[in-house]
Amino acid sequence: MCGIAGIVSVRNISDRLLRSIKNLEYRGYDSCGVAILTKDRIEIRKEVGTVEEVDRKEKLAEPQGFLGISHTRWATHGKVTQINSHPHLSCDGTIAVVHNGIISNYRALKDELIQIGHRFVSETDTEVISHLIEEYYQVEGDIEKSLIKAFQLLEGTYAFALISTREPDKIFCARRESPLVLGVGSDSMFVGSDINAFVEFTKDIVILEDGEYAIITANSYSIKDGSTGSQIQRKVQTINWSAEVAQKGGYPHFMLKEIHEQPDVVKTVLNLDTRDIQKLAEMIHESERTYLVGVGTTYYVALAGQYYFSKIVGCYLPAVSSDEFEYVAEVNPNTLFLCASQSGETYDTLKALRYAKKKGSKTAAIVNVIGSSVAREVNHAIMQSSGPEICVLSTKAALAQIVILLRTALELARLKGHISEQTFSEYMKQLELLPQMIRQILDEKTGNIRNIAYRRAQIKNWLFLGRGIYMAVAMEAALKMKEVTYQHAEGMPGGFMKHGTIALIDDDTYTLVLVPPREEDDLYHQTMSNVEEIKARKGFIVGFHHGKSDSIFDEEVVLPDAPPLIAPLLQLVVGQLFAYFSAVALKRNVDKPRSLAKSVTVA
Repeated sequence: MCGIAGIVSVRNISDRLLRSIKNLEYRGYDSCGVAILTKDRIEIRKEVGTVEEVDRKEKLAEPQGFLGISHTRWATHGKVTQINSHPHLSCDGTIAVVHNGIISNYRALKDELIQIGHRFVSETDTEVISHLIEEYYQVEGDIEKSLIKAFQLLEGTYAFALISTREPDKIFCARRESPLVLGVGSDSMFVGSDINAFVEFTKDIVILEDGEYAIITANSYSIKDGSTGSQIQRKVQTINWSAEVAQKGGYPHFMLKEIHEQPDVVKTVLNLDTRDIQKLAEMIHESERTYLVGVGTTYYVALAGQYYFSKIVGCYLPAVSSDEFEYVAEVNPNTLFLCASQSGETYDTLKALRYAKKKGSKTAAIVNVIGSSVAREVNHAIMQSSGPEICVLSTKAALAQIVILLRTALELARLKGHISEQTFSEYMKQLELLPQMIRQILDEKTGNIRNIAYRRAQIKNWLFLGRGIYMAVAMEAALKMKEVTYQHAEGMPGGFMKHGTIALIDDDTYTLVLVPPREEDDLYHQTMSNVEEIKARKGFIVGFHHGKSDSIFDEEVVLPDAPPLIAPLLQLVVGQLFAYFSAVALKRNVDKPRSLAKSVTVA
């Protein structure tokens, strides 16, 4: 998730351009850079580090000019190096590009461009854009016509902005799936990945839609269709700066924004103080029994945790729904009550917590809100630091809580001597792949997921099946589907289906199956046996699976190969996206579904 900013003005833009990428730094801070048109050349300054660090070394605001673009990077293609930092130039130095997202066909394009003489200096997919437009310019003699040709050829999920010495008074920009917003000022025009890029300079905005490009000058903007070049009329919106509007950042809904924030949220969780995680592991180790407690989404968080503790540590920590806790749990001073709560104010969880404390139990919690009731009342609280969730449905906070439980399971396994230090390190390396792999899913699979969701949005009955930890993910994915689409979705263990529920399989009931990687041999084959049982009854199946396309599924999302440790979490993200796009297709109120509230504080 990178940050793009650009300004064209009748006055010097250097200071404002620097402030723009400072405002976007939450989108990525591996490296940053600026490209400013000074007289008849493009001056680029870029380096590895935060905006503050790079500005200290490179003096980013020193070049003077009336037009420029800037970028702050969250690395995907290519290592974190100065050369891979944005902006990227064409061979002849006349075009500079900044980019967010992934060009999925960049390797093929790069090979073709190299064969005809282009020289690449970076490992990024971004550089393909500048070279491709340069190549088309040799024929067209026009930047806009060249952009249209390139835009039609580029595949993936992305947004980019470019400047050229050939058109020294214009910024060109385009988007496909990745957000891009224009800002309209009295003597300046702006472009940014979200409104925060220019929030301090103007309240007037124009949002680009998918498949559109724009051309801005100091006093005008023009939006056009990316396939035809035809003009699109779109009025300026004047934003009343409520926090909600300002925070949406160019995404159509908070739910989508928060799904896209998950790579950074996972990075944050991986950087939480290890001592806090170790203390929680020690509390579990010292207790005769530990209950993992939550309600709704956090119950499925607890259920996923139950499977991780069983697999990694070899111990059983029962997951219990908060509202049923006092009716089933045996609680005493040797018990640990461990709950998850995003708000820290959930009625059922607080009620269960207070029941456990009354019985003398030790208590701990994973919470997202500092100073909340749960955080104050437990013996040990881990603050997950996921940032505010505006959408009523929990996505990023839930994923963060599962990762914290996973980290705790690894620490407990090491503490008990159940795994070696080498195995612990190997697991941590796999976990550190998670942000990058989620970003890959978001960039490369969003269109696939959206298309399936749009085609099947009218199906009113769904079965979501999974085995092992995938059962927990299936139940959470089904809950998301119910919450946001208002369609019936039932999550269950794969083996459970044939004990009654299989009677529902018909033309009106579709099945979504979460398939583990093939290396989980037994789990994989048992899951596929469920698929065969459904197909034998002519059931329609959507498959989320890894590796290669499989014709047994009627629709499929093929995910990249991933270690079994993190593969379920990738499928969790796919489930979130599937629910989101199904709701959009049905024109639901995505961020505020009917009858729901963010924090349920009543019985």
